[in-house]
Amino acid sequence: MTLPVRQIGPFSVSAIGLGCMNICHAYGTPPSEEEAGKLLNRALDLGVTFLDTAAIYGGGQSERLIQRYVMHRKAEFTLASKCVLEVVDGKRTLDGRPEAITATLERALGRLKTDHIDLYYLHRLDKKVPIEESVGALKRAVEAGKIGAIGLSEMGAATIRRAHAVHPVAAVQSEYSPVVRNPEVAVLDTCRDIGAALVAFSPVARGMLARGVKADDYVEGDIRRSMPRFNGENLAHNLAVVARFEALAAEAAITPAQLAIGWVLAQGDHIVPIPGTRSLAHLEEDVAAAHVTLTPALIAAVDQIFEGTIRGARYAAPMQAQIDTETLPDEELA
Repeated sequence: MTLPVRQIGPFSVSAIGLGCMNICHAYGTPPSEEEAGKLLNRALDLGVTFLDTAAIYGGGQSERLIQRYVMHRKAEFTLASKCVLEVVDGKRTLDGRPEAITATLERALGRLKTDHIDLYYLHRLDKKVPIEESVGALKRAVEAGKIGAIGLSEMGAATIRRAHAVHPVAAVQSEYSPVVRNPEVAVLDTCRDIGAALVAFSPVARGMLARGVKADDYVEGDIRRSMPRFNGENLAHNLAVVARFEALAAEAAITPAQLAIGWVLAQGDHIVPIPGTRSLAHLEEDVAAAHVTLTPALIAAVDQIFEGTIRGARYAAPMQAQIDTETLPDEELA
């Protein structure tokens, strides 16, 4: 099967990629390895040609699953992974020093059993290390043939431009959905200016726009337990707003997830959403959004629903401290 394509640096990829965090990390009990393998292969069968993982996902488990189940099909997809955030000796670390980046990359290559990763991101900004030094390590990895292109994740416009001055930045990954609009402050335009793609993670707002959140009864290990907008009175308010969004999707004869992903795609042809899922049915639903065309009136209706209506911070304070992406003027911060 084939999907529409978009450009990430030198790579032509499917307009919708697959985020590979959910297969082992962050949302409670993960699927079995066999189920994860089926999902990865089904994504490729559906025409997805962009897989996005990271060293921290499951402490390297996401990379190992990709190696085990789909690296024999590597000719069919572009692979992205990330460094700086990692689990070392059982502890989460954030380390942007060049030597740490080089070590993380070597471990990733080992887990993937390859000598080359197509796109490699700095997962977060280490504020103790100049961005030029961190990007310098990736530039040397490009020169050594170990990675093909450089990306940044959750970084603001000024940081992006400083990084781009050291080596061209092919992609900037940020959370972006009808609910989370931070890239609209400056990152979207900056990406357009420098010729980078905006890789949009959580385009269905961590399940909120995909009928995946109905109450704050999350299982142990679900990162939404610590996110203010997904809990208590904030969540009750937000679900009432989302009900209007769900009604709008029903009127358009598409699912809420398809409306959310379609909305992201409509914001610019340099944007590649990467929804993640553990469900084959949800995967097929998400990928089908590549063939959905939204009218200007429908896009405007989505914008109107979420104009200043969502309550609660995006992250708890410790996580927000690691985010360099600009905040909105009226954004609640933990």
